[in-house]
Amino acid sequence: MRKILTFFLLCGATVLAQETKISVPYTYFVLPNGLRVILHEDHSTPTVSVNMWYHAGSGREKPGRTGFAHLFEHIMFEGSGHVAEGDFDNFLEAAGGNNNGSTNSDRTNYYETIPSNALDLALFLESDRMGFLLDAMSPEKVDGQRDVVKNERRQRYENTPYGLAFPTLGENLYPPDHPYHWPTIGYMEDLTVASYEDVADFFKKYYAPNNASLVIAGDLDPAKTRALIEKWFADVRRGANVPPQATPSAYLAEEKRLVLEDRVQLPRLYMAWLTPSNFKPGDAELDLLSNILAGGRNSRLYKRLVYDLQIAQDVSAFQASSQLSSFFAIIVTARGGHTLNEIEKLVQEEINKLKNEPPADRELQRAVNQYEASFLRRLESVDAKADQLNSYFMLTGNPDYFNEDLARYKAIEAKDLRAVALTFLRDDGRVILSIVPQGKKELAATKSMD
Repeated sequence: MRKILTFFLLCGATVLAQETKISVPYTYFVLPNGLRVILHEDHSTPTVSVNMWYHAGSGREKPGRTGFAHLFEHIMFEGSGHVAEGDFDNFLEAAGGNNNGSTNSDRTNYYETIPSNALDLALFLESDRMGFLLDAMSPEKVDGQRDVVKNERRQRYENTPYGLAFPTLGENLYPPDHPYHWPTIGYMEDLTVASYEDVADFFKKYYAPNNASLVIAGDLDPAKTRALIEKWFADVRRGANVPPQATPSAYLAEEKRLVLEDRVQLPRLYMAWLTPSNFKPGDAELDLLSNILAGGRNSRLYKRLVYDLQIAQDVSAFQASSQLSSFFAIIVTARGGHTLNEIEKLVQEEINKLKNEPPADRELQRAVNQYEASFLRRLESVDAKADQLNSYFMLTGNPDYFNEDLARYKAIEAKDLRAVALTFLRDDGRVILSIVPQGKKELAATKSMD
């Protein structure tokens, strides 16, 4: 394998390219209230990334009460016991920092990027909303943010071209009681009927220090930083223990074909399969398989559909890895004058080729090299390292899992990609979704393609 680097020091992460060994050293400790803390020194710039993960995303919700995790992503910025509404942003911006948050099915995270001399401020703000959010939360604030989230759903899903594709895929890949069945943003009717007490109970159950992990990466002194963390988080009360999440079964025993009419100009094809969860056998292989199919202009689907035949506007493929389960998707937008039947037939031919014969070694090597380069680029910022440390900690228990993660990809052989294509990209266990212009159902992918 061609090595990318000979030797360099990359933003506090030492990389020895002869074996591409990566080490992101850290300090780990747990406060008496259960908060897990990970510190990583990187003095390349005078900045610090504060990254808080609550180990509860939309997958911790239940049918009929969806959207709470994402709702709190909004409420957490609306003031807490000792921080007036609006001051969370005002204080950080005045100190030269910025902040944001995100929610997925497995976790909700909040993060600040600040000058290192403003760390005390960021820790005060994070600790106050963890420990004292309910002191400032009211039914009126919840209603206000509930309306904001509803409007966001309208903008991002219901009124956006192709916006309902992924909610539709989730609903058809997973059974109704599976945590990944509903979208992260939730359903309108659930957000409407949820009471203030429902929302507050979700916070009490999951937004406790013993269900969170805090990573601070950047220009810091570990001993001084630990003292600051203990200062601000010591009075945050521990919550009830959160039991591990059960892993419900999800299996498709049939092919599902769906058609949505939308306000779009071009038809788009979505093909999706259930696949292994993050770090399970097959997960890394499917990452590389997606690259071979649609990773750049030399990939099989791009070259054939977009460049050679010019019947597709764009093509993408990816392994959407999550904690309980994953899905693999291929997405192709047809050019005007072409149907999704044409597109699906050619995509299926390329899938069948991978099932019948492993990819060439050069294809595999290109995919591995591209992944390795992307992997190393993610280590260039303290923000990315902080978030990755938190991710590895939640998923594996080892924050410095960088080298083990990369090693998964470098150990893959061409025959392994054929094996995962045969095992997981089943014709009798997938969802085929066509999104077509309104009144143009004849453009959809139908069952008969012979």
